[in-house]
Amino acid sequence: MSSTQTLPTYFLSHGGGPWPFMMDTVGHLYKKLDASLRDIPRQVGVTPKAVLVVTSHWEGRDFMLSSSARPPMLYDYGGFPPHTYEVQYSAPGAPELAAHIKQLLDDGGHPAQLDGQRGFDHGTFSAMYPVYPDADVPIVQLSLKHGLDPRTHLAVGRLLAPLRKEGVLIIGSGLSYHNLRAFNAQGAAASHQFDGWLRAAMALPPAERTAALIEWDKAPAARMAHPREEHLLPLMVALGAAEDEPASVPYHEDAFMGSLAVSSFRFGGA
Repeated sequence: MSSTQTLPTYFLSHGGGPWPFMMDTVGHLYKKLDASLRDIPRQVGVTPKAVLVVTSHWEGRDFMLSSSARPPMLYDYGGFPPHTYEVQYSAPGAPELAAHIKQLLDDGGHPAQLDGQRGFDHGTFSAMYPVYPDADVPIVQLSLKHGLDPRTHLAVGRLLAPLRKEGVLIIGSGLSYHNLRAFNAQGAAASHQFDGWLRAAMALPPAERTAALIEWDKAPAARMAHPREEHLLPLMVALGAAEDEPASVPYHEDAFMGSLAVSSFRFGGA
C-alpha cells in the first residue's frame, strides 16, 4: 500500500444483534444495510493493513484497546436463536497496532489501557462480517470513555488521524438511531427528525459541522433518538480523524424495521 494514500473513515449503523447470521429469517429487513457494508471494500479500493473499530458496546474509565492476537467472541445480546451464540468471526487481532494506538493516545493526553482478554462484541463482528466475510483483516477494538463527552471523543479521533496514512481503516460502529423502547413505528417521527438533522449537519463546512455535532443533544428529537448516546459517540471519533474532509452517506433508508430512518457516514475520499 502506498504510504501516501489516506484511507477514509466511517460511522456505520450496525443493525440489531447478530443479524448477518440470521439472513435466512431477517434478510428482508437488512437487504440495504448488508449491501452497503459489502460495498465498503470497493469504496476503500485497497485491503487495509488493519481495521480499528470504535465500538459502542464497550466503555471504560479510560479508553480501552483490545490487544489479543486471537480475540475470542463476546455474545453481548439476548433472546436470539441458539446458533447465534456459537457463530465465529475469527479475524486476528493486532497487538503491535494496539500498543501503537495506546502510545498515540497517551502522548495526546488521553490515556488508554490494553485489554488482552476482550473479545469481539456484536458491534464489531456484525458490522465487519459483511465487509470482510473471510475474516482476513486484523481488527483492534477501541472503547468509548465513561462520561461520553463528545469533545473528548472528537479529540481522540484527531489523535488517530495519522493511522489513516498507515493503512488502518477507522470505523465507528453504532447506530444513528438507538432507542430500543421505540425501535418501531413509535419511534418513526423522532428517527426521521434526528436523522434529517444529522445528514444536514454532515453537509456543513467542517468547523460548523464539528460545532453542531458537539451540541448534538440540542438537535430535534435528539434525546428521543438517543436516550443514552453510546451508539452515537463512535461518530465523533470517525469525524475527528477526518475533521476537515467532506462527508458522504453510503447508507440511508427511511423504513428500517418498517419505519425508522437510519444512516451511515463516510469521511474523506473513497
